[in-house]
Amino acid sequence: MGGLPWQLPLLLSLLLTLSSLPSSSSSFDSEIFQQCLQNNSHPSHPISQAIYTPQNPSYSSILKAYIRNLRFTTPATPKPVVIITAMHESHVQSAVLCGKKHSLQLKIRSGGHDYEGTSYVSSSPFFLLDMFNLRSVDIDLEKETAWVGAGATLGELFYRIAEKSRIHGFPAGVCPTVGVGGHFVGAGYGNMMRKYGLSVDNIIDARLVDVSGRILDRKSMGEDLFWAIRGGGASFGVLLSFKVKLVQVPETVTVFRVEKTLDQNATEIVYQWQHIAHKVERDLFIRLVLDVVKRDEEKTVRASFTALFLGDCKRLVSTMDESFPQLGFTESDCVETSWVKSIPFWANISMDKPVEVLLERAPERVFSLKRKSDYVKEPIPKDGLEFIWKKMIELEAPSMAFNPYGGRMAEIPETETPFPHRSGNLWKIQYLANWNEVDIETSGKYIELMRKLYSYMTPFVSKNPRQAFYSYKDLDLGSADWKRKDCWGGRGDDYGIRYFMGNFERLVKIKSKVDGDNFFRHEQSIPTLSMSRGCCEVGDNSYADVINGWSKKEP
Repeated sequence: MGGLPWQLPLLLSLLLTLSSLPSSSSSFDSEIFQQCLQNNSHPSHPISQAIYTPQNPSYSSILKAYIRNLRFTTPATPKPVVIITAMHESHVQSAVLCGKKHSLQLKIRSGGHDYEGTSYVSSSPFFLLDMFNLRSVDIDLEKETAWVGAGATLGELFYRIAEKSRIHGFPAGVCPTVGVGGHFVGAGYGNMMRKYGLSVDNIIDARLVDVSGRILDRKSMGEDLFWAIRGGGASFGVLLSFKVKLVQVPETVTVFRVEKTLDQNATEIVYQWQHIAHKVERDLFIRLVLDVVKRDEEKTVRASFTALFLGDCKRLVSTMDESFPQLGFTESDCVETSWVKSIPFWANISMDKPVEVLLERAPERVFSLKRKSDYVKEPIPKDGLEFIWKKMIELEAPSMAFNPYGGRMAEIPETETPFPHRSGNLWKIQYLANWNEVDIETSGKYIELMRKLYSYMTPFVSKNPRQAFYSYKDLDLGSADWKRKDCWGGRGDDYGIRYFMGNFERLVKIKSKVDGDNFFRHEQSIPTLSMSRGCCEVGDNSYADVINGWSKKEP
């Protein structure tokens, strides 16, 4: 993979060049674009107060407000030529119509948690449509449904449900500051999926602005497009809101976190977890996180078991004694609480804080970060685990989160939504690396460590292709070169197949039908059938290489 120092001059040059692209675009006239926006907005809802150009004193704070990865906060990071903080649906319509008219790339941001910054960074001149103002949550307990705006956070959705009922919830992620829009179009993965499936399995309607500026619901968009937007990404239009089906939760749930290191029999316990986590009753979800810690000045691997049980402690203890006695779980490990108060526990937020903490839209801490993902189909043998421990201790920095499947996930057909990773998978791996610095050299160091760990895991994960989770965007898997709008950079084992497997072909056909000119595009969006394949190259100047701080692709 080569050493990093010789690459730094090239990367610095690329970053500086890219950062100047929007402002140096001779074909873009900000005043004409703004006039177009105003001409196409609803007279009762003028768009002028939602427009921010680099000359506006609030431009920088608006841009940074929803950046959740410090790698994209540097002066060299490419910036939008205009930011639109839509306050009405007509503002979204205007943004789409004017973006298309002026051939300006549109980026759509709801919460800013996408790992590669593809919702607010581009190597081509672009404008940003920020959805954070469109965040209403309307609960209908009689029908057990809710309409939620794409700009709402998961925390806001959870809080509003709990305001109305102690026995309702919704299956979604455990990070309360994640935006609903990005989460749902990426499938929506959380700790109730073994009981109720993914978020997209519980979406029953949606409202979307299409490439012609029309607002469509499920009936008017048709079942093909409705299928595509539930997990197929932001390649088909701008999602305004979703109608979701609420699920039943008990008044009392139980959470726990138990940690074991290698000298505390972690190898045997992890080995047993692999055989039961996907088989235990579906009210129980046990996540396994592996990281490296120091004990008595020696580095060792720590296995942390974090769980949500949809029931009380007494029933959980009985379940654990029967299914997973190796953990040594006891009643003292139980934390009984309500479903909504379990969210802060999972997000590593103090449970002493009032539940209103879910309404805070900014995380307590923001890091530079890199993520990757994998799927596992067979338990890893003990000698394999020992190999992994050795490599993790050598690398030290990256950690892994294992999220078990089974239950409802194994019952839903892989073609039901674009998300294909259902039966046959025991768990998903998320690789995690966080660091505080923002310089290219440090980023390159941690990304290299992440890639090494990912490479070491090759024998133990899915193959042909090696699958990946779309919401954990990873530009190492490939990125499209949109400097040539008539082509798409690859097929076969590229990102589309890894993310969507057999559903990829259907997504391409739907994309071709509803957005044949490929207006809604980003670095890993769905291509159209008319694009010739293999005519774009991802080279040293690619967006993926630049933002990753690395100029060589993974072998």
